[in-house]
Amino acid sequence: MHRYRSHTCGALRDSHIDQTVRLSGWCHRIRDHGGVLFIDLRDHYGLTQCVADPDSPAFAQAEKLRSEWVVRIDGKARRRPAGTENPELPTGQIEIYINEIEVLGPAGELPLPVFGEQEYPEDIRLKYRFLDLRREKLHQNIMTRGAIVDSMRKRMKEQGFFEFQTPILTASSPEGARDFLVPSRIHPGKFYALPQAPQQYKQLLMMSGFDRYFQIAPCFRDEDPRADRLPGEFYQLDLEMSFVEQDDVFAAVEPVITGVFEEFAKGKPVTKNWPRISHSASVRAFGTDKPDLRNPLMIHDVTNVFRDSGFGLFARGIARDSNVRIWAIPAPKGGSRAFCDRMDGWAKGEGQPGLGYIFWRDGDNAGAGPIAKNIGPELAAQLKRELNGRLGQLVRVPVPMEEQNSLENLLAETFPIEVANSYRNLRPSGLVDGDAVFFVMGVPKDIYKFAGTARTKVGEELALIDKEQFAMAWIVDFPMYEYDEEAKKIDFAHNPFSMPQGGLGALESLDPLSIPAFQYDITCNGYEIASGGIRNHRPEAMVKAFEIAGYGENDVVERFGGMYRAFQYGAPPHGGMAAGVDRIVMLLCGTTNLREISLFPMNQRAEDLLMGAPSDVTPKQLRELHIRLNLPQD
Repeated sequence: MHRYRSHTCGALRDSHIDQTVRLSGWCHRIRDHGGVLFIDLRDHYGLTQCVADPDSPAFAQAEKLRSEWVVRIDGKARRRPAGTENPELPTGQIEIYINEIEVLGPAGELPLPVFGEQEYPEDIRLKYRFLDLRREKLHQNIMTRGAIVDSMRKRMKEQGFFEFQTPILTASSPEGARDFLVPSRIHPGKFYALPQAPQQYKQLLMMSGFDRYFQIAPCFRDEDPRADRLPGEFYQLDLEMSFVEQDDVFAAVEPVITGVFEEFAKGKPVTKNWPRISHSASVRAFGTDKPDLRNPLMIHDVTNVFRDSGFGLFARGIARDSNVRIWAIPAPKGGSRAFCDRMDGWAKGEGQPGLGYIFWRDGDNAGAGPIAKNIGPELAAQLKRELNGRLGQLVRVPVPMEEQNSLENLLAETFPIEVANSYRNLRPSGLVDGDAVFFVMGVPKDIYKFAGTARTKVGEELALIDKEQFAMAWIVDFPMYEYDEEAKKIDFAHNPFSMPQGGLGALESLDPLSIPAFQYDITCNGYEIASGGIRNHRPEAMVKAFEIAGYGENDVVERFGGMYRAFQYGAPPHGGMAAGVDRIVMLLCGTTNLREISLFPMNQRAEDLLMGAPSDVTPKQLRELHIRLNLPQD
């Protein structure tokens, strides 16, 4: 018999009854039932109940065992007594009558329990992550993560992609976040950078004649952490394709992501035909470029109703600035003063002056609340009629950029039926008694984020969001540039390597802030899970794109010399994207914190409490690297 086990703790079944077996694992739980000891023995594969009574030769040893001791147990498999079977366990029909116990690794007093899923302080969980990872839910999440990555690899290869590994030590590159720098010992005063993404390398692979690349790529960014973004490092499904247009990328990627979600969604519906929503339409309709399409609510422009109304605050704001808009957020079943006042208080807690509202009751079309009283019954009834005409329709997209302020054009094309089904909670007849509408005023670029947050808050508070599905969408036509108010200059809005729609001609003749890029995201349930673009592969267009953002040709050569040179020697049209492995796993595991799906994450201060990183280094190491510390004064 093997030194430690003949079977794993998840393997034994009825067919093993009367066999002598050997198991090794952790003492998951120990119970004393009237002098009979029950030991639930756990390993990676499962759990088996082991029994020792006073007649067992191992009873004295069993009495000494404590939680999380590692032991070897020899014994005979037998059927559990009638009525004590556990149908929730694969091994729940049998138990092991213990003949011998060997302690392989005793455990001290536990700083956190392994049995159960109790909440515990994060610093303790991260410092003792090896214990935390023994807990059933977290352990299963990590195994699910591995299975999802395997599925991604399989599906990518079925699509004709080949896996490559790109370098980890590379050159610093401005890709939207701070680099992690690595000092060079051989080249004093110079630094490598850990890659924020394999962006340039994967494009160079296309220059090198490879056609379809992918890898599960580690990426490193010195960013502030948050629940849906790990500090330091993350993984992405990175891919690139040659001789493709945007639709070709969509056709290759959509079945991969859909298939992965369907495989691990545990029966929850997954959008099959993804809608394509322009960036401008998404911001206008949902207040975000990563909309949660499970939420049936849409933001409506009702500026015309308030333009010459008796509500002075809104009317004066519109008269003072022609760019000011009044946006309305319907709230089905939210028509009580208590709920409306609670939402108003929430808005103030978000740093806003408040959240105006009207609600309807008792069959009175004039509505109730301060705004209704100010604008009068006629305008209140007009507002209700206008919104009812719109609420009878589903959200429809996309919308051309030049028409983005027209609600009629925003409602131009219907969503596919899979997405339309997610809007079933919204009353198709429009506003009725017991409903409310909330209002946000301001210039769209200043208010859209708050309006989107308010839309989400209303949907959550009124239980309108169907959480038993995964709602996917493509967000397309991202702006190529944006105006940086702090630097007082035009800068790239997203990936600087994307192809502007219209190419070099658009860069030379159009207002940069009006140019959309072949840049696209995948969103799911309010999260961006992938981003990509068709690349700007013409050197003259690349230089012009960077000139508009304030970089000269010398800057381009200095920062992106390898890729710029490659473009001079026959560059194929190419494009691709990267999907966030961590966020996809997070969604499929039903959690909202990436620490619940990562092996050894850092805390919110970017510290590894288990390994003690970041840590001091010795003076000798600093001398070898030609580095002198200049620490901030306390």
